Amino acid sequence: MIREQLIGRGIHDQRVIDAMRTVPRDRFFPTSHKEDAFAGRAAPIGHGQTISEPYIVALMTQHLDVQSGQRVLEIGTGSGYQTAVLCRLAGEVYSLERVKPLLDEAFERLMDLGLRNVHLRFGDGTRGWPEAAPFDRILIGAGGPELPRNLLLSQLSDGGIAVLPFGPDDKQVLVKVTRKGSNLTTEEICPVRFVKLIGDEGWPDERA
Repeated sequence: MIREQLIGRGIHDQRVIDAMRTVPRDRFFPTSHKEDAFAGRAAPIGHGQTISEPYIVALMTQHLDVQSGQRVLEIGTGSGYQTAVLCRLAGEVYSLERVKPLLDEAFERLMDLGLRNVHLRFGDGTRGWPEAAPFDRILIGAGGPELPRNLLLSQLSDGGIAVLPFGPDDKQVLVKVTRKGSNLTTEEICPVRFVKLIGDEGWPDERA
């Protein structure tokens, strides 16, 4: 997986490669889908959610450029795999998930791996974690219709970086956002297809 899907596709940040090498991806899959763990595609993890393919996890993490000691906000804990990779790189990771069963399972996996620099919360990820802000980095693992400007301007530190997808279902694009004062500079990375970001700065909850 590391050689073919990451290095072979242009992932060059050695810290990212090392972090993904040390996180056992198959531990983050339901028993019925463990055979999909190292495949080059997204896979279901239940409750209508998915785990991103290894390349996308690496690509987002590489563009996020997390440095040792930094504080990272992750929106969309999911299975906890991306969370675990961030824990290997950051000082502290604050991760939010709106599906309680997924959050509970992710907590167990992260604790089993001995990762103690992570803080988990159940709730609307688009509201962020105000009392812990500002964050040096923000990673969003679901796509909203537009850039969540309020979240980024209120909780991303000046000079900080966010990586996230947004746009219509069939035209989502992954972007790197850098905050400079009250300005957000956006750099397109590639087209993607993520699950919907539900919340105040995302899509409405159709189940409500």
